[in-house]
Amino acid sequence: MKKSARNIKFYIIVLLVGLISFSGTVVSSLPAHAKAAPESFAELADRLLPAVVNISTTQVIENRAPQEMPQFPPGSPFEDFFKEFFDRNQPNGQHNGQPGGRTQKRRATSLGSGFIIDYKSNGDTFIITNNHVVQDADEVTAILQDGTRLEAEIVGRDVKTDLAVLKVKSHKKLASVGFGSSDIARVGDWVLAIGNPFGLGGTVTAGIISARGRNINSGPYDNFIQTDASINRGNSGGPMFNMKGEVIGINTAIFSPSGGSIGIGFAIPSDAAKVIIDQLINSGQVSRGWLGVNIQEVTDPIAEALNMKKSIGALVSNVSDGSPAEEGGIKPRDVIIEFDGKEVSEMRNLPRMVAATAVNKKVKLKVWRDGKEKILSLKIGKLEEKVVEAMAKDNSKKTPVGELDVSRLGLTLSALTPDLAERFNILGDTKGVVVVDINPDGSGAEERIRPGDIIHEVNQQKVFTPKDVNKIVNKAASNKKKTVLLLVEGQSGFRFIAPKSN
Repeated sequence: MKKSARNIKFYIIVLLVGLISFSGTVVSSLPAHAKAAPESFAELADRLLPAVVNISTTQVIENRAPQEMPQFPPGSPFEDFFKEFFDRNQPNGQHNGQPGGRTQKRRATSLGSGFIIDYKSNGDTFIITNNHVVQDADEVTAILQDGTRLEAEIVGRDVKTDLAVLKVKSHKKLASVGFGSSDIARVGDWVLAIGNPFGLGGTVTAGIISARGRNINSGPYDNFIQTDASINRGNSGGPMFNMKGEVIGINTAIFSPSGGSIGIGFAIPSDAAKVIIDQLINSGQVSRGWLGVNIQEVTDPIAEALNMKKSIGALVSNVSDGSPAEEGGIKPRDVIIEFDGKEVSEMRNLPRMVAATAVNKKVKLKVWRDGKEKILSLKIGKLEEKVVEAMAKDNSKKTPVGELDVSRLGLTLSALTPDLAERFNILGDTKGVVVVDINPDGSGAEERIRPGDIIHEVNQQKVFTPKDVNKIVNKAASNKKKTVLLLVEGQSGFRFIAPKSN
């Protein structure tokens, strides 16, 4: 009996030790950095509100409105009445009720938000806002939390990132805020937005980061932070703060069918904005890096055709003459998978990486070429607004032949003739094989090939006749290749596509 009691006691001890160990394991597995929701944002709001300003803009709009006197029967009593009315209201001494026009001027006002930054300068105070808040404005006024109105001067604007820098003069030191790193902000982190929604001023809203890296098709460098903190009209240009009181975003846009907040707002990340802001303050304009390539997405069929294991990177469809890319040895069909030490996971990331790179900086690129990786070095150029759009073209000459139906692609092809060049408005020096007809059920139609498109290459081989195309396509099919890689030139420029070949 005593032995049984000892055994029971032993089992109870073992069970308790196991429970304690299991409990410790569960606790230790919880993230050490997980934070509870703040009890209040009051202290943070008190500290930050004085640095957030309302932006009021005024624009004088002129339009000439025709003023014609109604026609009445001769002798009508209304004729004299309206003649006197028009005589009184005609500008520049126009009288006698003659038909004419008046130049009408009206002052259109709009409201937005901004914030004062802690920037070391010669006594100047700088305010950050959106370009669309101050664009076309004749007068800009910054209104502080205490109601003080300061005339603001536009230092510089950048349309592509929708950023603007203003400058104000003040006899007293103004409250300011600093930037934090948006790159380390995570989805789920708490954020605070302060701004001037609907002209109400000094409005604080809170939420979390809902997503990162959003592309809303507002410009070539979209990389927005998405938040569910309420952002409405008038919040544009206002700051998004982390819980340290650092600016990690500039509130810019909302998605809303009604015009009001539905919990989907977007902010420009601070790490992208700082580069632009520094340039605007120092020079009043932005210089962006330039590579000189046309790129497109690497789809799964294209990745298979290029023997890539993953659909990543940016596929180069064309290289500009005299560009940094050409001088650095980049070629069409190269897939840029790494730029300046950073992976190019998606095609749309590359333009932003290049634009943010200092002009004349030497960088290394990793490209996928002919089934293997290759490292290239080049010097980044300066992006000009009027960059030459002429792209490298093949100058080889071949004798044209007639039409041919390439049934595996569902395309009817022809060598380029003067009649076809005129029919499809194709430049005279263009070489290649022209698409003249399409089977709507074929693989070419699925890849949106259109009549008038020019096929320059098939599986990285230049083609000059329909027979060239048919031969390469049939060979790929006999080798059990599911797709072929075409370099096609259409109305939108060069692009690679990978239609099915069997």
